[in-house]
Amino acid sequence: MRRMIRALMAAFLTAVTATHATTAQAEGERAGVFDYYVLALSWSPNWCAVEGDAKGSDQCDPRHDHGWILHGLWPQFHRGWPSYCRTAEAPPSRRQTTEMADIMGTSGLAWHQWKKHGTCSGLSANDYFALSRQAYDQINRPEIFRKLTQEVTLPASLVEQAFLQENETLAPDTLTITCRDGHIQEARICLSRDLRPVPCGRDVIKDCQMKNAVFAPIR
Repeated sequence: MRRMIRALMAAFLTAVTATHATTAQAEGERAGVFDYYVLALSWSPNWCAVEGDAKGSDQCDPRHDHGWILHGLWPQFHRGWPSYCRTAEAPPSRRQTTEMADIMGTSGLAWHQWKKHGTCSGLSANDYFALSRQAYDQINRPEIFRKLTQEVTLPASLVEQAFLQENETLAPDTLTITCRDGHIQEARICLSRDLRPVPCGRDVIKDCQMKNAVFAPIR
């Protein structure tokens, strides 16, 4: 009996793990098969403090004056997300990735985003980057954060409210704020294929609950 119970439990855990892997992230999916996009905007000074400075990233050089940068435009399922999809589209040229550095921080990030997410869009590299720029440009990024002169701590909900006030087409269920290592990390906005705000799926709408998240000023 005990052996039977152990065998059943092992089978159950294997099934749960396999199901989670399928719903959470599916690599090598067919390009163009997804439900909506997630536009991820990263606050560059915080990323630099947590990770970029240690990497010596050029994105963190004060000469760039980066605030909210485009982390990526991610095809998303209602549950889970595709990545590294099979596509017949040619990879972007060095010129194409370099031209995205003004809003993405580095050409390396642009290349990585194409490889992991852009391949799943069903678009050419040129069209994917053009759509990413369009999505980035249509969101009003609150100017108040660029006016900070020193590091502050604030609730993540305040960052969400700032985005909602600056973008009347957004609603609370179309936007989430994430944190990492005690810092505000990203604003993630859910958009349809034609870039209209839509409700986020359960995998995305997980707001940071921190009341004292660090927010660093522009360098």
